[in-house]
Amino acid sequence: MKKIVVLHGVNLNMFGKRDPKQYGTATLDQIDSQLKALGQELGADVESYQTNLEGEMCERIHRAFTEKADAIVINAGAWTHYSYGIRDALAILTVPIIEVHMSNVHARETFRHTSVFAEVVKGQICGFGVDSYLLGLRAAMSAIQ
Repeated sequence: MKKIVVLHGVNLNMFGKRDPKQYGTATLDQIDSQLKALGQELGADVESYQTNLEGEMCERIHRAFTEKADAIVINAGAWTHYSYGIRDALAILTVPIIEVHMSNVHARETFRHTSVFAEVVKGQICGFGVDSYLLGLRAAMSAIQ
């Protein structure tokens, strides 16, 4: 079994309540359940983690490094656009990192068009709602095989 860590960033605990036009109505628990089920199908142990605290996200990324996770799927929310601390933590990793977003960030406010993670991730998937996560997990598994 491959170990995939799925990281959910700031405000993403509000999925299902926050702006359903952009993010749909699925809750974070529902997304995590779908990821776990798909992971089983693909031969991956999926562990999800969410925090609204930037330092805690960095600590979890460090732990993924020491625990030798096989890949990371990350939706850092707004941190994607400005957190050099999280970007630098991700750069420590030597495994594939897949960046995902539920909404199409390129069709939204200009500040969302830039990802400070772009140089350290394998690829980005956005605009497909919950499927962005599922596609991200599939991409992670493909990248490690």
